[in-house]
Amino acid sequence: TQNLKGDPRCSLLVAEPGDGDPLARARATLVGDAKQLEPGQDATARAAFLEAHPNASYYVDFKDFAFWKMDVSSVRYIGGYGRMSWVEAEAWSSASEDPIAAMADRIIDHMNADHADTMALYCRAFTKASDATEVRMTAVDRYGFEMSVRTEQGPRPIRLPFDEEVSSANEVRKAMVTLAERARDQ
Repeated sequence: TQNLKGDPRCSLLVAEPGDGDPLARARATLVGDAKQLEPGQDATARAAFLEAHPNASYYVDFKDFAFWKMDVSSVRYIGGYGRMSWVEAEAWSSASEDPIAAMADRIIDHMNADHADTMALYCRAFTKASDATEVRMTAVDRYGFEMSVRTEQGPRPIRLPFDEEVSSANEVRKAMVTLAERARDQ
């Protein structure tokens, strides 16, 4: 608190949880300025905080407890090895939640359980990992999906885009079928 009061510049690292190599997982660093919310402004923040941390109810009203808002000026995104970029404030503030996020785990589980052969076909047709010995889907979003592929040269991350943005599980299925048809034609 005393550091932010002296200099509001700050950053916040948000990392994807999971097992294995943490450097292979996604993470983002939000960069900006923090501002302490006045007691009358913090009702929404307080409610959200207590919903996430119900045991904090006994100290949330202490005089030395405060809520802060960060005005994000840029974001450094790292999606794993070799996938990184800066996101400017305008793009960050205008972004919307990915409509696939709530169903991503089910899609990933289904693809890994029932369609490993199709994902290997994607690798042979669309990537340099044509010698893939093991393929697992690791992520899916409105723009495409990611796979972890084991080859003779070792593990490789792969991202394949959909032809167009999707917004439902049915649209993901159609996009995957279209990719499979294209892969078979090659």
